[in-house]
Amino acid sequence: METLGLIDLAGFVALLLWGLHMLQHGIMDAYSAGIRGVLRQGLGNRLTAFAAGLGVTTLLQSSTATGLIAAGFTASGALDLVSGLAVMLGANVGTTLIVQVLAFDVSALTPVLVLAGVLLHRFGRSDRQRDLARAMIGLGLMLFALAHMTTLLAHAAHTEGFETLLGLVSADLVLSLLVGAVLAWTMHSSIAVVLLVMSFAQQGLLPLPASFALVLGANLGSAINPLLNMLPRKNPAALRLPVGNLVNRLIGCAIGLPLLGWAARLPGLSAASAHAPANFHLAFNMVLALVFLPLLTTLARILERRLPEVRATDAGAPIYLDPALAALPDQAIAAAAREVMRMADVAETMLVDVAAAFRDGGQTEVDGIRRTDDILDSLNRSVKLYLTALPANGLGDGDRRRCDHVLYASTTLEQVGDIISNNLARRVGKLLKRQQTFSMEAWQDLEPIFHRVIGNVRLTATVFMSGDKRALKRLLDEKLALELLEGKAARIHLDRLRQGSVDGLETSALEIDTLHDLRQINDHLASIALVILRGKDKKTKGAAMKLRLVPAEANDAASVFAAKG
Repeated sequence: METLGLIDLAGFVALLLWGLHMLQHGIMDAYSAGIRGVLRQGLGNRLTAFAAGLGVTTLLQSSTATGLIAAGFTASGALDLVSGLAVMLGANVGTTLIVQVLAFDVSALTPVLVLAGVLLHRFGRSDRQRDLARAMIGLGLMLFALAHMTTLLAHAAHTEGFETLLGLVSADLVLSLLVGAVLAWTMHSSIAVVLLVMSFAQQGLLPLPASFALVLGANLGSAINPLLNMLPRKNPAALRLPVGNLVNRLIGCAIGLPLLGWAARLPGLSAASAHAPANFHLAFNMVLALVFLPLLTTLARILERRLPEVRATDAGAPIYLDPALAALPDQAIAAAAREVMRMADVAETMLVDVAAAFRDGGQTEVDGIRRTDDILDSLNRSVKLYLTALPANGLGDGDRRRCDHVLYASTTLEQVGDIISNNLARRVGKLLKRQQTFSMEAWQDLEPIFHRVIGNVRLTATVFMSGDKRALKRLLDEKLALELLEGKAARIHLDRLRQGSVDGLETSALEIDTLHDLRQINDHLASIALVILRGKDKKTKGAAMKLRLVPAEANDAASVFAAKG
C-alpha cells in the first residue's frame, strides 16, 4: 500500500474512533442518571447484575464507562465485588452487540443519521436533544468510516508491502494477540479493533486464526485502560474490579489461543461466514461469562485477600475524588460535593473547638484548630484540581452550574476556616498570653452567637445538598437574628464601658473583633446557599441583592466564583 493509502486508512480509523466517542458520550450525557438508576436496581444478584451490565453497555457501547459506574458503586459500598464482576462480564458481552449490527452493510443510513443529527442539534431545545443529536452524528460517522475503509482495503488487498506487513502479524498467533491488545489499549476501544479486523478478514487479507487472535488481543487490551485509570488510587481495594476483569480475560486468552485453529472450523466461525471475527468476538465473551459466573465468589475472595482495604491515615486526603470518574462528569461532580460536605463538617468542628477554647481557655484546642485548618486547605486544593481537570466538552449546562457551585462552596468554606484559625484562634492565644478570659457577662453575650453560627453550618450543608428553599428561608431568618444579637451585644458592651467595668475595658477590643468575625463567617455561609439558589425565582434573587451577600454584577455562580478568586 502506498504511503498516501496508509494515511487514508489511518484517517478513516481516526474517524471511526471519533464517531464512536461521539456516540458513547452523547448517550451517556443524555441518559446518565437513568443508566445509573437501571444499573443500581439490577444489582440484586450476579445474574441480574450481568443483565444490567449487558443492557447498559449495549446502550453506551463502552464497557469502560460501565466499569467506572460499577467501580463507583463498589467504592461507596452500594455494590459488592461479586456483583461488580458480574456487571463487567455483562459489559464485555454488551460491547459485542454493536459489532454484530455494524457487520452488515448499513452505510446507506449515513446521510440520514448525520442530517437528522445536525437538524436536532440545530433546533433542539433541551440538552438531552442535543446530546442525542451528537450520538446520531457519531453513529453516522462510524458507518461512513467503515464503508470507506472496506473500499480502501479492497483496492489494497494485493499491494505487496501491505501483504508483507499483515503476513508478519499473522505468522505468529501470540504476536497477533499482542498487536490486538496494543491497538485496543491505544485506541481505548475493542469495538474499533474488531471492526478493523473484520474489514481485513472480509478482503482475505488475514487468515481466520490470526483474525481471531487479534480479537482476543482486543478483548485483553480493553481491560488494561480501566486498570491504569485506577492505579493512582492509594487504596489497593480500588483495583479489585479492574484486576478481576483483567484476570478473567487473561485466562480466557490463555485457554482460547491454542484452540483458534479448531474454532475456525466451527459453523458460524469458518471462512464461509463473512462475519466470522464478529461472531468469534461474541462467542468468546459469552463463553467467558458462562464459565466465570459460577466462580465469581471464589475470585472475589482471592481479590479481597490479595488487595486488602487500606484506610487513608491523612485526614486532609480526599476520600471520594476518584480519578476514574473523569469520564462521567456528573458522578465526578457528585464526588466533589461529598468532599465539600466533609469540609463543612471540619468547619463545624473548628467552630465548636474555638468556642470551647474561649470558654475554657484551652491551648490544646487552639493548636488543634490550626492543624484542622490545614485539612480544609488540603481538601479545597484537591477539590479545585479535581474539578478543573474535568473535560469541558463533556459538561452539560447543568453540570457546569453544579461544578461552579461546588467550587464556590469549597473556596468559601476554606475562607471560613482561615477566619477561625487566623482570627478567632489567634484571639484566644492573646487572651491566654495575657492570662485573661472573657468576663462572665461578655461570654453570655457571645455564646448564643457561637451556637447560631454552628447551627448555620449545618443548615448551609442542607441547602448545598438538597437545594431546599425552606432551609434557605431559615438561613436568612438566622442571619437577621444574628444581626439583632450582634447589635444587642454591642450595645451592652458599650454600656459596660460607660460604667467603667475593668473586665470590659481589658477585653473590649477582642470582644468586638470576635463579634465581627462571627458575623463575617455567617455571611460566608449564607452566600453559599444564595449562590446555589439565586436565579431560581425572583424572591431568592431579591434576597441576595438586598442582603448584599452576592455581588450584583455576578450573573451566575461561575462569575461569583471568579470574583472571589
